Amino acid sequence: MAWDAKQMQTVNGKTSVIGIIGNPIRHSLSPIMQNAAFAASLLDYVYVPFDVKPENLEQAVIGLKALGVCGFNVTIPHKTAIIPFLNRLDESAESAGAVNTVKLTGTALTGYNTDGDGMVDSLSKDLEFSPGTEPILVIGAGGAARGAIAALCRSGAKKILICNRTLENARAVKLDMNIRYPETSIEVVSQNQVSKECLGSTCLLLNTTSLGMNGERIEDINLASLPENTKVYDMVYSHSGTPLVIEASALGLRAVNGIGMLIAQGERAFEIWTGQKPPEGVMRKALISI
Repeated sequence: MAWDAKQMQTVNGKTSVIGIIGNPIRHSLSPIMQNAAFAASLLDYVYVPFDVKPENLEQAVIGLKALGVCGFNVTIPHKTAIIPFLNRLDESAESAGAVNTVKLTGTALTGYNTDGDGMVDSLSKDLEFSPGTEPILVIGAGGAARGAIAALCRSGAKKILICNRTLENARAVKLDMNIRYPETSIEVVSQNQVSKECLGSTCLLLNTTSLGMNGERIEDINLASLPENTKVYDMVYSHSGTPLVIEASALGLRAVNGIGMLIAQGERAFEIWTGQKPPEGVMRKALISI
């Protein structure tokens, strides 16, 4: 039985189950946009959130596999911890060192990471930006930064600067990415080194940290030193706008937050599970209507 997009979704014995695991999970917007896409596609699928504590992760993965779910998303704090419990990793997950999407094929679980490529999709759609020869400044060196940098390298970025409070972490990311993507020049700069000259040649400023989620401002980055054609992308998603996006916009710079990435990574996950693209704009409409 297919779903009618105009009616309440009906779950029956033939319904395929997709889930998301995390802790906590109540805040996740993925069920809203994924179920809207399943309904609009007339697919007999349902997307369910599962709150899984870290100590129960292995049992949860075994249980989901035993139940025959088609796949599931993975969010904080399980994106890295889940790797030992999977059968294989796609290049996107291997390079990022983290998994946000899992697909069950037969008895094998394959891990993917759609975050980085979803961000690149959003850069193109929301900021009309494509990676090229001009320097990209990435703030942060955590899991989100790894996925973003790997995706930027795969998309043709030729020079990336990593700015992180802990230089050791940034250097570790640089070393790994240099091995994986030798065609891209990757450098590490301290917060003190993010000078006017450095900012003056930046074509994209990308925040991969959680700064801004609770109204924090990113210190030591003088946005006024950025060229007027520089694009600013904040992975943090906020209805009211993050301090970075608000400040950049006030200076006349094109800036967006992470809603486009959230949607794009979800669209890529949808395609991994179902083999087809979701209807254009359905996920975005579902989120904006909240």
